[in-house]
Amino acid sequence: MSKILIRGARVLGGEPQDVLIDGEVVEAVGSGLSAEGAEVVEADGKVLLPGLVDLHTHLREPGREDSETVLTGTRAAASGGFTAVFAMANTFPVADTAGVVEQVWRLGREHGYCDVQPIGAVTVGLEGRKLAELGAMHESAAGVTVFSDDGKCVDDAVMMRRALEYVKAFGGVVAQHAQEPRLTEGAQMNEGIVSAELGLGGWPAVAEESIIARDVLLAEHVGSRVHICHLSTAGSVEIVRWAKSRGIDVTAEVTPHHLLLTDELVRSYDPVYKVNPPLRTERDVHALREALADGTIDIVATDHAPHPHEDKDCEWAAAAMGMVGLETALSVVQETMVETGLLDWAGIADRMSHTPARIGRAEGHGRPVSAGEPANLTLVDTAYRGSVDPAGFASRSRNTPYAGRELPGRVTHTWLRGKATLVDGKLT
Repeated sequence: MSKILIRGARVLGGEPQDVLIDGEVVEAVGSGLSAEGAEVVEADGKVLLPGLVDLHTHLREPGREDSETVLTGTRAAASGGFTAVFAMANTFPVADTAGVVEQVWRLGREHGYCDVQPIGAVTVGLEGRKLAELGAMHESAAGVTVFSDDGKCVDDAVMMRRALEYVKAFGGVVAQHAQEPRLTEGAQMNEGIVSAELGLGGWPAVAEESIIARDVLLAEHVGSRVHICHLSTAGSVEIVRWAKSRGIDVTAEVTPHHLLLTDELVRSYDPVYKVNPPLRTERDVHALREALADGTIDIVATDHAPHPHEDKDCEWAAAAMGMVGLETALSVVQETMVETGLLDWAGIADRMSHTPARIGRAEGHGRPVSAGEPANLTLVDTAYRGSVDPAGFASRSRNTPYAGRELPGRVTHTWLRGKATLVDGKLT
């Protein structure tokens, strides 16, 4: 592989430096670097980050290739600056066996736009009745370490305890979709003033918070790791903060859309705003931002949830829940966290690369931008501002809540182990 010289990049938002890539690794970082025959990328003060890592992506393959495939999903990931994604298990068939997770893993290797690490189901068929083949999935070629029934909650306390005990044996983690099902029957949006005025079934904050409270106590009892998916309420923040103060091994994620959007948008009845968990209140949004800044919430994860047009172009009650997010995540985080002064770019690298890679044990990802490290990198034009145009998405689906909205920042280049997957905003 030829050498690549990135000239004048602001590494983690610092002073401009040159970064030399040789093959799959970073050879040097410094000022005035040169290399004979190297391909030169003029960064012009753009911000250089380690390749982003998404701990929560829905790639839909196998079974729902009309929404997304591993190929289109990883192309979307590369467009958004991601070099690794964790693929959720709610596929058809469910990723609850070694065979299915290996299929997804091999598809990721075959397409090469980013690394794909499958997440295994906690229970067979996501049905909550019997533990899936956790050990077999871990021992498979896919090397699964994260398990989740995301889309459904492991609501049985005994089943959750057994899962936590099982994964403890090999250092795995259970990622919980915190939703008490009995409290959310018929729910369509956040329970509050807006739901009351619109007459839509309410989704109370306590449905999330009660499961989180239970699960952090179970994790403490077992001595295992638990991860909270798409945390969305101020109350959930306080429970996680309390659990961490006790030394419980809990981590949590927040989505970009929960950092920016509120339930007031549901007044439009546009199903693009229908998501699980639902958009919450302005108070919740600010609590989530503060928690991400102070480390109570560990990471940003996209919960990229693609749907075909017909699943969203319908009345609100019949619409599917979810939003695409890989290609807009960094822009939303720049607007909500960097431009508000809550985090600097080093903090963004921690929340969107270093820490998700550590939680998911994504080897070679989330590493420092320094000599000898894998050349998994993303270059961001932070001065850019532009309107979101879903027609230009690499994802197969277009269900974005940001269509026509002006957002800051644009990923111009992504490198996976020194190989460019995105150049000047175009996939290679």
